[in-house]
Amino acid sequence: MTSNAYRLSVLAAGVVGVLGAGLFTASAQQQPQIPQGWFKACTKQEDVDICNVQNIVTAGNGQLVTGVSLIELKGKVNRKVFQVTVPTGRLVPPGIALQIDAGKAQKLDYVICFPDRCVAEVPLSDQLVASFKKGQQITLTSINFQNQPNPIKVALTGFSGAYDGPPLQQSDIEDRQKKLQDFVAKNNQDFAKKLKEEQDKAKTAN
Repeated sequence: MTSNAYRLSVLAAGVVGVLGAGLFTASAQQQPQIPQGWFKACTKQEDVDICNVQNIVTAGNGQLVTGVSLIELKGKVNRKVFQVTVPTGRLVPPGIALQIDAGKAQKLDYVICFPDRCVAEVPLSDQLVASFKKGQQITLTSINFQNQPNPIKVALTGFSGAYDGPPLQQSDIEDRQKKLQDFVAKNNQDFAKKLKEEQDKAKTAN
């Protein structure tokens, strides 16, 4: 249970909190643009300091393509994890393959799926960080429901500066989190409404 609690705290902070701000469509007037390339965001949850170095790849409409997060927790909980977030509709057993330049691919197992995305995770090692700093690009390959590989390339340009440099301002992070929370609340309402409509249709059909 303790391990699960730590994992969920990482998910909540790393994916739902900061990275999640880039997971949905919003007009430029409603939301600040997600920084291009690598950036660091830090926050605090109770007795834990959380820093997330991330790179969010989105489609032209703002939909998530792939999110990469290197998350470090310090304080009451001390943990480092590397996470990759992809859209749903993926085959779970193959996981996500991580390849740095032309090196050997490493498998990342999925740990949780939300209605709009799935998250794979492995412990974040100093060796992995060093490889990122020396590398040119990473290739992240998930397998879609049609059993087709979906490789996404993410340049490592600017990674070292983001990892070793200062985080975004806290006010910017809080603004992103609030927008995400509002979006999630609306999505939940829409989902509940659609579910009720489907249930009503089923009752009528019977």
